[in-house]
Amino acid sequence: MSAPSYSLFCMGNPLLDMQVTNGEELLKKYDLKANDAILAEEKHTPIYEEIVKDYKITYVAGGAAQNAARGAAYVLPPGSVVYTGCVGDDDLAEQLKAANKREGLDEVYQVKKGEKTGACAVIITGHHRSLVTNLRVAEKFDQSHLSSPFVAPLIEAAKVFYVEGYFLTHGTEIALELSKVASEANKIFVLNFSAPFIPQFFGSQLSKILPYTDILIGNESEAEAWATANNVTETKDLSAIAKAIAASPKANSTPRIVVITQGDKSTIVATSNQAEVKVFPVHALTDEIVDTNGAGDAFAGGFLGAWVAGKTLDESIDAGHKLGAMCVQLVGPQYKWPKVPIL
Repeated sequence: MSAPSYSLFCMGNPLLDMQVTNGEELLKKYDLKANDAILAEEKHTPIYEEIVKDYKITYVAGGAAQNAARGAAYVLPPGSVVYTGCVGDDDLAEQLKAANKREGLDEVYQVKKGEKTGACAVIITGHHRSLVTNLRVAEKFDQSHLSSPFVAPLIEAAKVFYVEGYFLTHGTEIALELSKVASEANKIFVLNFSAPFIPQFFGSQLSKILPYTDILIGNESEAEAWATANNVTETKDLSAIAKAIAASPKANSTPRIVVITQGDKSTIVATSNQAEVKVFPVHALTDEIVDTNGAGDAFAGGFLGAWVAGKTLDESIDAGHKLGAMCVQLVGPQYKWPKVPIL
């Protein structure tokens, strides 16, 4: 029996989001920013128990690349998208599998017995979300999993690869292997900055993988963090930053596309072989916004789904905007059911 053939292969840190609202006191107590994403330090450890005890929690399947993969699966035919990452053999992993199944995403997790699946405390204040992640077993993903008999044929068959920036905190060599495989086969490798701390504190890891990256996605604060770390003088000029990233060295001749989102403001796109930077207006929502957690991942999912389906760059951006808009009208990184056609 031949292995299933997926067009899109995604990799990242699978996490279960533990989401609470009206978290102003938590921000103060744990010294968190309203709109940020960090890895938990020792001082943040009690937050996971505290929110279970004192707040009404919504559990939502999370992990940046997994959210995007579910988004892409939402817009593509069944059997188009597969995702890998490391989970424990626990209830959290079962909740992730159930969410993936609902959206039509197949997974080839590496499962480590006796380990805990990663979790993310999501503190909502107004239209902002602060993410505090405890990776747990997610950072124990083994490179050997990619060459296992279940996964290697999937990598060989895939046309597009997607990796979240968060994965670079522990798995740079693994992501690098995947990006090189893609680059050498002239397949498309997509990377997401994921959070400002990635270009800020993991710059050397990022610079290893950028030459093999065909499409880079980030938001305005992540782009500004990259500009500061790379001595780009116009640290607030997103068009200049996008052009600088697009122009950085590349391993193959495929033009690099850089996509910078700004929430409800226009999306900016630079391509390495074009002088002109494109600006794509966003249809802004106001009263309909319920929760912005996962909106950037939803944009990436819509974009990837359209790209894999052979749509143009403009159509792919539009699909990203539509799925992002859908996501912010729901709690957490989720999509409407029954399915709403995006493409």
